Amino acid sequence: MRMAWNDKQTEKNRRFIQSLTHALYGLKTVIKEERNMKYHMLLGLSAVILGVFCHISIAEWLWLICAIVLVLMAEMTNTAFEVLVDLVTNKTYHPLAKKVKDMAAGMVLLSAFFALFVGMIIFLPKIISFLVGR
Repeated sequence: MRMAWNDKQTEKNRRFIQSLTHALYGLKTVIKEERNMKYHMLLGLSAVILGVFCHISIAEWLWLICAIVLVLMAEMTNTAFEVLVDLVTNKTYHPLAKKVKDMAAGMVLLSAFFALFVGMIIFLPKIISFLVGR
């Protein structure tokens, strides 16, 4: 059940299922409409497949999943900021709007570097060991 423009819901959701429906719609929207979200999901899935192939430990799985989820959450937050800024500014340029968008994009970049760092710590020794043939 999707909220249409004429629904004009202004109060909190009364039931959990309403909240869940709106949250799933938001997730579906960001996946469908945001190119970078698709890239992040593809890279996350690739890391999971590599994790299965490399037989990583439980602790490594926890770090890997946390890093992937952090990047996805940052991308969703960035998208939400972009949409909100566009709404408030009516898609016109404003230096403060640019600051907000740039900071939100920086959050995604920072989380992506963290995920890359985690991936390197987990996978580089395994890849090197595989290539050396031990």
